[in-house]
Amino acid sequence: MARIPYPDHDALPDDVRSFVGRISPMLNIYRMLPHAETSVYGFMKLGNALLFKADLDPVLRELVILRVGYLSDAAYELHQHVRVARHVGVADEKIAAVRDDPEADLFSRLERAVLRYTDEVVRDVKASDDAYAAVSSLLSHREISELTLTIGFYMMVCRFLENFEVEIEDEGVIDPTVNMPPGR
Repeated sequence: MARIPYPDHDALPDDVRSFVGRISPMLNIYRMLPHAETSVYGFMKLGNALLFKADLDPVLRELVILRVGYLSDAAYELHQHVRVARHVGVADEKIAAVRDDPEADLFSRLERAVLRYTDEVVRDVKASDDAYAAVSSLLSHREISELTLTIGFYMMVCRFLENFEVEIEDEGVIDPTVNMPPGR
């Protein structure tokens, strides 16, 4: 059970209720978010930009989100994004390895560099010069920026989910990949 009740969407201010009413699928994170009425729009706008409009490859994005989820021990985030990762083409072997062995040979050089960078940003805030050099030699400035924003955004998401103990939806009730294009 969540630490605080999900807000009554009918009691929200008109603009927030109208905005929230357009969110689909209505995952529990989005049900809880309107407690922060003035942040809902910005949160959704940034999340959508990172998921749907970024140049960062969707497979890399999902490996990063999963790694942040594992490092944050965020069950809800992992539950949702394992499904999204599969949807964009991440193999089950990589999904398991991103948790247990992000340096595994089954990852490409780029994937290993991105996962190392993710670990360092989560753990140390600022990645080492070596980790930064590795990703900067393989990604554009835009992609590195999106990578770093993705790490930070999903750190925030994990902390929101875990601190409010947002519940995982019952299996089969809501598909987080609805409206999401498959990987490139």
